[in-house]
Amino acid sequence: MMINRSLAMISTFGLLIACAPMSRYEAVKSPAILKAVQNARTYGDHNALAKRFENLAKEMRMKAEEQKRLLEHYQEKSYLYGREAQDRKSHTWALMHRYEQAAKTSLSKAAAHRQMAAKLKQDDYGTFIRQTDNTRQ
Repeated sequence: MMINRSLAMISTFGLLIACAPMSRYEAVKSPAILKAVQNARTYGDHNALAKRFENLAKEMRMKAEEQKRLLEHYQEKSYLYGREAQDRKSHTWALMHRYEQAAKTSLSKAAAHRQMAAKLKQDDYGTFIRQTDNTRQ
């Protein structure tokens, strides 16, 4: 009786961990981040946003790898989980896919902000040269 109860608690805990929300990725949709993206005007602003999105993509890739390992475990040891094996596999696959998509999205956002930052840096540099040339004449 005690063993069954312990096994049930452990499997429930494992399921809760596997079903953990992607709060870090969903935080990107927060009003503060959206406002920072809308208010980004300088090279430093876009560069900081690019770094933030790159770090987020890195975290999402790590989580996807973790889900991939868990999926492999479920596929190899499905006999341990009985009827729940297929549910666990499909749920884990869905989470892995979601994390991979989140990483791709974050990388594309990071690339866009890197491009904006590079353009702003180039424009500022060109402005500086033109101002210097005009003052010498």
